[in-house]
This record gives sequence, structure tokens and C-alpha cells, in this order.
Amino acid sequence: MTLRFYDTASAEVRDFVPLEPGKASVYYCGATVQGMPHVGHVRSAIAFDQLTRWLEFRGLRVTVVRNVTDIDDKILAKSEQSFGPDWASEPTALQNEEWWALAYRYEQEFENAYEALGVQRPTYEPRATGHIPEMHALIQRLIDRGHAYPALDDSGDVYFDVRSWSKYGSLTRQNIDDMQGAADADPRGKRDPRDFALWKGYKEGEPVTASWASPWGAGRPGWHLECSAMVTKYLGARFDIHGGGLDLRFPHHENEMAQSQAAGDEFANFWMHNGMVTYEGEKMSKSVGNTVSPAEMLDLASPRVVRYYLGQAHYRSVLDYRPTSLQEAAAAVERIDGFIAKASAKVHQHLGSPKDYAEGAHASMPAAFTAAMDDDLNVPQALGVLHETVRAGNTALAAGDLGGTKAALYSVHAMTSVLGLDSVKRPEAVQGREHAALEVLVEAQLEARATARSNKDWASSDAIRDTLAAAGIVVEDGADGATWSLKRD
Repeated sequence: MTLRFYDTASAEVRDFVPLEPGKASVYYCGATVQGMPHVGHVRSAIAFDQLTRWLEFRGLRVTVVRNVTDIDDKILAKSEQSFGPDWASEPTALQNEEWWALAYRYEQEFENAYEALGVQRPTYEPRATGHIPEMHALIQRLIDRGHAYPALDDSGDVYFDVRSWSKYGSLTRQNIDDMQGAADADPRGKRDPRDFALWKGYKEGEPVTASWASPWGAGRPGWHLECSAMVTKYLGARFDIHGGGLDLRFPHHENEMAQSQAAGDEFANFWMHNGMVTYEGEKMSKSVGNTVSPAEMLDLASPRVVRYYLGQAHYRSVLDYRPTSLQEAAAAVERIDGFIAKASAKVHQHLGSPKDYAEGAHASMPAAFTAAMDDDLNVPQALGVLHETVRAGNTALAAGDLGGTKAALYSVHAMTSVLGLDSVKRPEAVQGREHAALEVLVEAQLEARATARSNKDWASSDAIRDTLAAAGIVVEDGADGATWSLKRD
């Protein structure tokens, strides 16, 4: 089946044909590092991590660029707060914090969250502050083409002229006259209130460090300009996929597309957007008090469970959080892990070298799983195939069918790998000589326990089971005798 993805710009699912055979280029919007990561940020990262992993599985060499917006009005405002009385209770190190220190501190929090949840590092992660010359060049191209102009009030601002670009509004299918004014700068210097800032002139009282020299006066870049300059520097004037959260479609991505195409770049071939996360059907809001952060989720469940939950819905759909959501995800992960542990112990065989594993994963990937992922990353349907394979594997295990058990085990590993559910590492229970040594010791204990049970020496039987349990070994009794597995995190 041909890879097919939904393209926001055309509002249809289209065949995905890479612009360059054998390669794929992906850019998705990263964080504006003005605060701690919220669950929407992390869901977006997981969705595009799943996309990347699937493109790689399908044989493409993927270049991924994810930006860091480290200069922005929100960052400056947050830093300014650190100089005020409201921060008196904060640690001394965070009081009077410079904007660049605050941005870097929060950038590390995002990186920690991504790493904890198994999001692969991008090929490159550029910062906006490192690409000011590219932004100047893009602004000049737009001025030369008649699509941008310096502010009429000598403020040093430079604006994109939305009415000069006939396609403005096409990404979100809006009419210019129905749009509200762009609230990113004082409208007094604009030809039209909807014109958005490409460059923001320095204003008295702002940090000098947040200002760069430019042909139009000292200042800093507008948010939308930053991404256009960074993506084209690393992926070129035309690239395969531009992604981000649904909330970025307007104005951010609309403005990105307009200014880039107006400058003469074809820009993204596909626009992909992931859906939002809600709390019991309502939009999350700090003022309402119905938010849950990635850190709070990780306090309630293991990283693998949190990743399963955040990645289980179709990327374009709304993901609704409820107090029982992580418990349900944990039960699903435990079913998968339980089979892996029991099957690994029964098969008595590790998965081999990374090369062998990769080849085996391709060979063992169920066709139904592949079809689901090829069809606009239909992860819910793919998870259905995964759980059906787990059930079939448990049936084979109970029947003593070692061939069927091994086949299911390999397929499960293939699917969990491409979904990033084993992104930390593969289970220790299936690796090397350590498992072989452990197996000998545990089997001796189970034999002693079986003897005690046959003699109806229940106290000794229970004592052996308790000793194993204290060592993190789970014993399950079945028709064919006792089996064991390592307790999962």
C-alpha cells in the first residue's frame, strides 16, 4: 500500500511521494521556551516521532528539524516578571533572571521531557537567536518583491503586507476581510491591521541583549519569520512535511506559508497537524484548574505508560484525558509486557544483534499493522493489531506452541519498536548471559517449590514464592506448571 497522509493545505489524504527518492525531510515546530512543557507540546513531539519512525521503517532516510523559539515577546514578559515582587518566593537563582537564561532553563526542561518519553532527537534543533542573518535576508527578499514594508511610524518595525499576497488565508481557508487584526505590534504603523510583524523595532526599556542590528534599525525578529528562515536554511526552499499542533495553523503556519511562498519558496509539500488534548471533554486551562502536565503524568505512571497514552489516539483527533486514562494505559502496557516476559522465558532465546533485530522486525511486521500505519498513521488500528498479536501469542504459549510463540514475540517487538514503546531499551529479560544465569537459579527454585507443593508443604511453597517476589520475579501457575517473569516497571 502507498503511504498516504492528510494534507491540511489541500484538506485531503494524499499519496506521499518524497521529493527526493529514498529520503524524507520533516520540520515541526518545537517549543517557545517561556515556561514548562505542557501536555500538548509532548503529544505533538510523540506524534511526529511516530511519523519519523514509520518513515524510517518504510526505508526512507529521514532528516528531522525541530526548532527552538528562544526569543519571543512571551519569553521577555516572563523574564520581566522575575524582576518583580511576585517572584520573591522563588529560589534566588530564578529571581532577576535574564531572558536568555530563562529560555535556556526551560529549553532543558523540554529536552528532559522528550528524553523521558522516548522521543528521538531530531537531526538538528536550531535556535531562533542563531539565525538572525537568514531572517534579515528573507525580509529583504520580501521587500524587494513588494510583499513587505518598513512601518509607517519610524518605529523600526517591518510588516508583511497580507493584501499583496492573493493566496493569504488559503491554508486555513479564510477570507482576509473576516480576520481580526494581528495583535503582534501596535497597528498605528501598519497599512492594514492584519499585517503581521517580520521585524520588531527596539523599544525603550527592553533588554539590550534582546536586540540585534538590522538595516531597519535595532530590534528582534517576529515569531512567524523565525521558522521560515530556519526551515529553508536546513531543508531548502521545498521540503516534504511541515508539522505542528493544530493550534498553530493560524496565525503561525498561515503566516509562515504566506511569507515563504511570497518570497519565492515553494515551501512544504505536506502540512500535518496533530490534535489537541482535553480534560474530560473541556479545553485545558490554568484559570479553570483542569490542566495536567507531563511531569504530573510521570509522577502517576511510568514513562512507557505515559507515552502509550499520549500516542494511542489518531494524531489528528482530540485526545481526552480522564482520571482513569493512565490506569487504562498501564493495563494495556502490562498485557504487552506480560506476554513479552513470559514468551521470552519460554522461548529461551534473545533477539540477537541490532542488525538481526532490524531485519527480523521487517520480516515479522504484520501486514495489517503496516496497512494501518501507511493509511495516515492510523495508530489506533495498528494498536488493535498489536493487542491481537499478544492474544494470539498467549494462546500459542498456553498450547506449548514454541514456533507460534516465537513468531508472535518477534512481531510484538517489531510493532512496539516502531511505536517507540521500547524506546528506552529492549527488555533485559531477553538479553545475554545474565538471563541464562538467572534462569538456572530461578528454575531450581521453581523445582523446589513444585516438590513442596506435591508434598502439600504449603509453607515452604509460599516461602519460595515470596523470596522470588522480593527479588522482582513474578511466578504464575498454569496447567503446564509454573512460569516466571521479571516484574515490569
